[in-house]
Amino acid sequence: MSSSTLTQASPASSSRIKSRLSKLKPALWLAPFAVFFYLFQLAPMIWVLVNSFIYDDEFALDNYSEIFDSAFMMQAFSNSLWLSIWSSIIGLAIATLLVSSLRRVDSKIRDGVVAFTNMSSNFSGVPLAFAFIIILGTNGAITLLLRQYGLLGDFDLYGKWGLLILYIYFQIPLAVLLLYPAFDALNDDWQAAAALLGAKTWHYWLKIALPVLSPALFGTLIILIANAIGAYASVFALTSGNYNIITVRIASLVSGDLFLEPNLAAAISVILMAMLAFITVVNQWLIAKSYAGKKN
Repeated sequence: MSSSTLTQASPASSSRIKSRLSKLKPALWLAPFAVFFYLFQLAPMIWVLVNSFIYDDEFALDNYSEIFDSAFMMQAFSNSLWLSIWSSIIGLAIATLLVSSLRRVDSKIRDGVVAFTNMSSNFSGVPLAFAFIIILGTNGAITLLLRQYGLLGDFDLYGKWGLLILYIYFQIPLAVLLLYPAFDALNDDWQAAAALLGAKTWHYWLKIALPVLSPALFGTLIILIANAIGAYASVFALTSGNYNIITVRIASLVSGDLFLEPNLAAAISVILMAMLAFITVVNQWLIAKSYAGKKN
């Protein structure tokens, strides 16, 4: 009796083992990704967080107090936020108009513009800075042409407004690529129906299109801010590190010949991560509210 029971139990136990192994297969496929995620995401973040509290080989908050007491560091944060927020807002507005127009043109033109946008989104860093120097630098082609007609005034590519134009340029392609799929949620019949009911174009956009697109717009805005606030190569190549933004300050603290302070750079990085995390939380809250409003 016992031997027959064992023979009946063994197939059942083997089937359980097979089912458990089949459930473990997805986890095994994720193991390489988990290793890379730990090595290149979690481990550096943990190192930065721990070292941000080390000051003169002691565990302290002096790095953070030094940052908040320094007007120079506060100016770097202010400049970075100003460039990031305004370039993101302007770039998002231009990209929204561009994507809206793309939906109404021939498919071949639309595919060509999207392909060009995809290519130009990768045109950044030192090549982008060099291109802007040739076009809008002190002796740039467009600069000399506009100054000949008295249209440019005291524009300086290497100052705040010049950097804003540079930031807007590399924000637009990214915003277009992120917003293009979102516009599929709009039905062309909605605008025609709104027009039949007497609504003008701006009524349609204000009351129908923008509320539908609001989650995508908010999400794209956050990505653009994060993209801009982490920009380094273009600004450094254009200004040789003479314009005070937070990424330039971090780089100077970890690679400078005179002032090598990696712990202070780690503290700045932690503050930067906290700012981006706060912006992301606010974005998720706004998106949740927009979805809740639609359900109601």
